[in-house]
Amino acid sequence: MSFKVAERRIWDATTTLEALGAAEVALWHWEPEADRLRINGAARALGLSPLAPECSSAAFRALALPQDRAQAEELLRVREAGAEIVVRLRMRSGGVCIWRGVWLEEGLRAAGVIAPEVKFAASGKDELTGLLDRRSFIARARERLTHDGVHELVVADLDRLRRLNEALGHERADLVLAALGSRLAAAFPEGSILGRIGEDEFAVLCEPKGYEPAELLRTALEQPLRIAGFDIHPTLTIGAVSAEGGEDAPEAAELVRRAELAVEAAAANGRGSAAAYGRSMETDGLSRLALEADLRGAIGRGEIIPYFQPVVRLSTGALSGFEALARWIHPRRGLLPPDEFLPLIEEMGLMAELGEHMMRSAGKQLAAWRRSHPAVGALTVSVNLSTGEIDRPGLVHDVAQVLAENGLPRGALKLEVTESDIMRDPERAAVILKALREAGAGLALDDFGTGFSSLSYLTRLPFDTLKIDRYFVRTMGGNAGSAKIVRSVVKLGQDLDLEVVAEGVENAEMASALQKLGCDYGQGFGYAPALSPQEAEVYLNEAYVDGAAPVKARG
Repeated sequence: MSFKVAERRIWDATTTLEALGAAEVALWHWEPEADRLRINGAARALGLSPLAPECSSAAFRALALPQDRAQAEELLRVREAGAEIVVRLRMRSGGVCIWRGVWLEEGLRAAGVIAPEVKFAASGKDELTGLLDRRSFIARARERLTHDGVHELVVADLDRLRRLNEALGHERADLVLAALGSRLAAAFPEGSILGRIGEDEFAVLCEPKGYEPAELLRTALEQPLRIAGFDIHPTLTIGAVSAEGGEDAPEAAELVRRAELAVEAAAANGRGSAAAYGRSMETDGLSRLALEADLRGAIGRGEIIPYFQPVVRLSTGALSGFEALARWIHPRRGLLPPDEFLPLIEEMGLMAELGEHMMRSAGKQLAAWRRSHPAVGALTVSVNLSTGEIDRPGLVHDVAQVLAENGLPRGALKLEVTESDIMRDPERAAVILKALREAGAGLALDDFGTGFSSLSYLTRLPFDTLKIDRYFVRTMGGNAGSAKIVRSVVKLGQDLDLEVVAEGVENAEMASALQKLGCDYGQGFGYAPALSPQEAEVYLNEAYVDGAAPVKARG
């Protein structure tokens, strides 16, 4: 037997896979045109068995934790031949893995190796913040949990980090993260274990005595920052879990997973929310895959429709218009809230299709109301442009077409754009916004006050409306910083002759406070949640018969 023959027998496919499994390593191979990701080796040990031996890109995205979806997209992104890939991913059914590889042929395929993060980690400290990195945090937490007593683990996710990176650039965004790390280190008593366990995640393990860890963390980190001339107002989504220490204490990595699951649950309630871990948060990833399958074609089948939330003039209580918000009427599961399907739509690349559908459907409904209710006068409808949709080819043409086909006057259809979309390329955005304005659209700057951008561009862009982010409206009664921001935005709108809409109005007290500041309009659960077209028409009729839209006395 020749050496080459013996060599082939030794390294046959079975032996290779056994070796990879023993080393807790897997190989991956990605073919974009076939939408096929292959995984061989220690798939089970790495928590990747639902994806092995092959899966689609949608299944891969679904298994990644929501906080790591951007990294999953980075792995799938087509690059030139020879480009290297290094991605850190956390999966729902496993731990943290490093995916390394290279593009072998431009746009055709990429391949590489997957291994647990601990096999690559070389330092116990996060270089940016000086806090413990994920591996060291878990190691220290594992040791601490052997001690008797009640321990609490809090994980905080910095909201809108992606928008921060887009608006400020990575270097300035890193300054924000470094500052938050310093604040965290100064806030907690000696003996607390502090870490930066993800790109946008901070964690604390402590034995709370005389303080509430989640509130202490929020108080320390949600203070305004000024970075390179930009005012930053950080908000955090927080998850917490408690555990008894000692012999029966849970594994530290499992405790971190539970806290991150609580963060995910809190995020469903909006920015700045918090949640404590509960068994009900455990979900089956297969149900998510089934939902993705149902989502394909749902827009074309007419299952996703606009619901309408009233916008009210604060000075008179008169109904001014509606904001159109997407809702999915699932054939088996009924009405699904946007948090359950909008992230999937974005991952599947369907946001542009949804945006056009919402604009056309909302415009058609508005025209019907204006024809059947002459008293509605200047009733408007607002539609959100999704991230990147401002650059969609045909957007200006579609706006003009919707207005013309439905006989709507200029300004009746309002488009809401986020700050991050503008700041990615302000000069290009100015050209597109001007064209949209000339086509007849009203323009609103959404979530204004989040503080990721300079105010100078407002004087150069053709907006007619500012919308104050609901977080600041909701907290202005008990947070001096939020109250100052609301006052400043209202005054800015007055100075620039822009209408100001406050989101998140929960009761008459909020509405009255906003009116006293000079805010023009309000919307929120205090008036009504998003209503079906039939419910919105009833609301419209009642508002005009009564002369004012009703507002709850208390939230």
